[in-house]
Amino acid sequence: MPNIIKMILAHKGIDVFYNDQGKGQAIVLLHGFLENATMWDRLSAELVKRNRIITIDLLGHGQTGCLGYIHTMEQMAETVEAVLNKLKIRRSVMIGHSMGGYVALAFAEKHPDALKGLCLLNSTSRADSDEKKKNRDRAIAVVKKNHQAFVRTAIVSLFRPKNRRIFSKEIKNLKKEALKTPLQGIIAALEGMKIRDHRDMLLHFSPYRKLLIIGKKDPVLDYDSLIDQVKDTEADVAEFPDGHMSYIENYEECLFELQWFIKKCG
Repeated sequence: MPNIIKMILAHKGIDVFYNDQGKGQAIVLLHGFLENATMWDRLSAELVKRNRIITIDLLGHGQTGCLGYIHTMEQMAETVEAVLNKLKIRRSVMIGHSMGGYVALAFAEKHPDALKGLCLLNSTSRADSDEKKKNRDRAIAVVKKNHQAFVRTAIVSLFRPKNRRIFSKEIKNLKKEALKTPLQGIIAALEGMKIRDHRDMLLHFSPYRKLLIIGKKDPVLDYDSLIDQVKDTEADVAEFPDGHMSYIENYEECLFELQWFIKKCG
């Protein structure tokens, strides 16, 4: 695995941290809520063998600063755009995990011709339901009282119950990284996800390849809703038997599907 080139971009008064490694087709990996670019380390080690891999700490996560008290998916997508412009990358395959998928969709809506492929990894093209929005508000209230307790509970709940002991080491590491997320970054992301738009039409009308990777026992996303989103579309679907963290719970299968998708996008 080649040396990772750690880089910083000055963007709207804050520092945006990103990594750029390897050669070949550009693959942009966008992490989820409470995650950062390190979540991709294991997958990147394989994908970089044939591709150029760009990972980014999104607004308020990892080492990237906060822009305000709400980070919309559009603002996060603008940050991704700024990084790609700096790297002079005109077209790429974009893979987003959970919240990273929402950011990828916002980017795709604005720049459809800049993508060769879009993969939603344990993510959805639909906006929050009214019930989900209320849950976001409850989460924000909890975060303001004790964000560390919120983080620890939130990370565990992403896994299928039977996997929580199996992947205890990985969960411990995820918590460690998630606890680096500042209070403002957590709240700003929750607020931004709460107000995001429906973008399921992008699965129907878009010039790039599409892939949804779904966990059948995902505790965060509704399986039936995900299947309904891809009905009558050309999007590919890969279904795994476990939870929201397919890149851990179903690593080998996830890697295979991503490699195959990237190859088809080339």
